[in-house]
Amino acid sequence: MNARRTAAAAALVLGAAEVGLIVFTATRSFPRGLIAVGLLICAGVAGWKALLHRGPTRLAFGVGGAVLLVGFFVALAVGGIMFEAIIAFVLFVLAAAAARAAFRIRVPLPAAPRPERPVVVWNPKSGGGKALSAHLDDEARARNIEPIELRPGDDLVELVRNAVANGADALAAAGGDGTQALVATIAAEFDLPFACIPAGTRNHFALDLGVDRNDVVGALDALVAGGERRVDLAEVNGRVFVNNVSLGLYAEAVQRSGYRDAKIRTLLETIPEYSTEDAAEPMLEFTGPGGVQGRRATVIMVSNNSYRLGTVIGSGTRPSIDDGEL
Repeated sequence: MNARRTAAAAALVLGAAEVGLIVFTATRSFPRGLIAVGLLICAGVAGWKALLHRGPTRLAFGVGGAVLLVGFFVALAVGGIMFEAIIAFVLFVLAAAAARAAFRIRVPLPAAPRPERPVVVWNPKSGGGKALSAHLDDEARARNIEPIELRPGDDLVELVRNAVANGADALAAAGGDGTQALVATIAAEFDLPFACIPAGTRNHFALDLGVDRNDVVGALDALVAGGERRVDLAEVNGRVFVNNVSLGLYAEAVQRSGYRDAKIRTLLETIPEYSTEDAAEPMLEFTGPGGVQGRRATVIMVSNNSYRLGTVIGSGTRPSIDDGEL
């Protein structure tokens, strides 16, 4: 608790110092500081417009945004406030890091019974080979956990069900969030302990569980000597998910063949199809709570419990995944 209080105090002090520096610099260098801010805002708007278009229009906005961004740095240099801008940015980064440490939640968990025949299903290709790099199969055997490798053509559900039929009394999944959902579904069906091994690309489920996403091997320890926590699984059209399901722009991009190898490029190619008045793809319509009609939605997302949105610290994460809410 003392460490969290220290981090919170540091975040407040650093944030106040940043605000004070910005106000002091803007007052001392008026109107040059205001011009620099205006150029930065215009560069951001141009960049956003570039995302929403394609072809020559995207190129024009992209070049314009780059020119404005260069102008922003020139304004800082000419105005003699480059040093102050760098210090303000450093203070922001430090304040954000301190705030993240202050809000990190560590919940004491009751000890779970040690399983006798734990099994981990692992995908060697997931996360760019993260499980392979961590020698997950050897580390699992060292902990008396049976590793089952998911090979091309294998049926994941069949593998896990066979493991349960052969006596597995605890399950773990080392792979992406789709793999996590399938294995967690079977664990819930048979009321077995489940451990999330962060061997995927983003590991969003692991993040919201409080698992260290950089410690693949450490997560194995949780399967055999960890605490127990019950969390929610959500379902749509008979399929269980651990994070969210979406319709529209993101769902379309993910399904495209080039997404895994070029995520950003695929998203950039998909955005104009859903985000302009003459979009080629139909916009989404929906009926929300209370019968409210929604039209021309770009994305519809249903999440397993609520996400934090619009905050610098913790945005895109779930404070809780056991509230029973969609």
